[in-house]
Amino acid sequence: MGKSVLALVVMSAIAGAAAHAATESAPAAPPTPAACTSFQEFASTDCSLTWHGITLYGAYDIGVGWVSHGLPENGYNYEGESLVNRNGNNSRFLIAQNNLSQTGLGLRIKEEFMPDWFVVGNASTGINPQSGDLANMAATNTSNAGLPRSSYSFAGDGARAGQTFNDEFYAGVSSVQIGTLTFGRQRALGTDAMLAYDPAGGAYSFSFIGYNGLMAGGGDTEDTRWDEAVKYRLMLGPVHFGAMYKFSDGQGGCYSASATWTAATCTPEQAHNSAYGFDVGGAFDGFSADVVVQRVYQAISVLNPLLGPESLSAPFQSTLNSINTNPISGGVNLIGTTNTEYGIVTDNTAVMVAAKYTWDPFKIFGGYEHIRMTNPENPLGVGATAQGGYLLSGVEDNNLDSTKIVQVAWTGVKWAFDSQTDITVSYYREWQNDFRLPPACSVAAGFRASCSGNLNEVSLYTDHHFTKRFDAYAGIAYSDVSGGLAIAIPHGPGVPYYHNNNTAPTVGARFVF
Repeated sequence: MGKSVLALVVMSAIAGAAAHAATESAPAAPPTPAACTSFQEFASTDCSLTWHGITLYGAYDIGVGWVSHGLPENGYNYEGESLVNRNGNNSRFLIAQNNLSQTGLGLRIKEEFMPDWFVVGNASTGINPQSGDLANMAATNTSNAGLPRSSYSFAGDGARAGQTFNDEFYAGVSSVQIGTLTFGRQRALGTDAMLAYDPAGGAYSFSFIGYNGLMAGGGDTEDTRWDEAVKYRLMLGPVHFGAMYKFSDGQGGCYSASATWTAATCTPEQAHNSAYGFDVGGAFDGFSADVVVQRVYQAISVLNPLLGPESLSAPFQSTLNSINTNPISGGVNLIGTTNTEYGIVTDNTAVMVAAKYTWDPFKIFGGYEHIRMTNPENPLGVGATAQGGYLLSGVEDNNLDSTKIVQVAWTGVKWAFDSQTDITVSYYREWQNDFRLPPACSVAAGFRASCSGNLNEVSLYTDHHFTKRFDAYAGIAYSDVSGGLAIAIPHGPGVPYYHNNNTAPTVGARFVF
């Protein structure tokens, strides 16, 4: 109750300040698409399925692909296998879903209740078209827990963790003069910017920053969406502004700094996983740019999957699997490994600059993000909650020997070949510093995940729109890793990826409404 009251107070304060700043020349609200009046109109135009301000929307995206080094598919979630994977092994053909966009459904609300004042809201979720299950990246980890590495199916990390509304679930008010103020589960400002400035539009099969989520989440892909968050957006002519704050939620678990520790020496912790962000940008004469700053406390990066009885490293989960030398004692976890995860906790600060320029028939994109990661000011412990309420049965709060710096840069061009066909080429690069102490990083010394390294991805695809709603696409992505980014944690210090590169051609079709 207290958080809700505080949220309303913050909303009112921001709205009042915006009202003071607004002018009579504020731009008119964009027109709402006309509602469909027939099936023929629905099939041939972009009319909306709207009834009394409530719009049903969604997408279905499916195709086929081949990967040079991939994994069997996982029915809990699948976002393609274009990006090089630490556990990717054999070449294989795949039924590839969610290549350009996430398959899913949503309800969007925009209803005027007085002149220039609207009730707004969104309830949206992702669905795995292969199985019909709600998108659940956490379950891709837990379903592989304890298996030999060679037996893994696809596993990853992300904000979609089987929640009923695993994308967004929020409500608020909007006015052209005052701006838009919403509260609930919402995409982070970095996620909004990524979708706007990625040449591939966040396409899982052709975009590193869309697939990985590192950049959008300000350091960790679980933070691409924030629960219990207040978000404010305002447009004043060509300039726009955004602000966002996330309240702390969930459980903190228990943590011990002892050399060996048990339940008796484990101190209960509190969740301090608040976050905040700001976005300032503008558009003029075909050029637009944004600067986004995000600060996330107790960010969780899940190491996939948990080790266990059949793994080669350990019969139980231990923090010794990374550079942390603080083991769980006794040969068993304080919390069982069934349906739980293992996470690294950091405090992250990210600054992103992105721009694009339209020069018909081309759109040129570029961006850069600097992410600073430190061990958390307030530790999380065993039993802490991650996205979707999943518990951490293993946790590392002192994984970083020193400050970790991750940088991401990207560029690309989208060419409107004709009125129905786009051709897009993109390049993405991630690199990190040496944050290992002592700094013994070389081929002879053996690389660790704390050594400097690079990741590169380049993609090319074409997308042809037969109608406003139906399109088909074909393309290819190539990615590679080196140095510390080619180490396959949590399988042990210095254990490399099975393969340090991946080639992935994909073809498919999408229906959007």
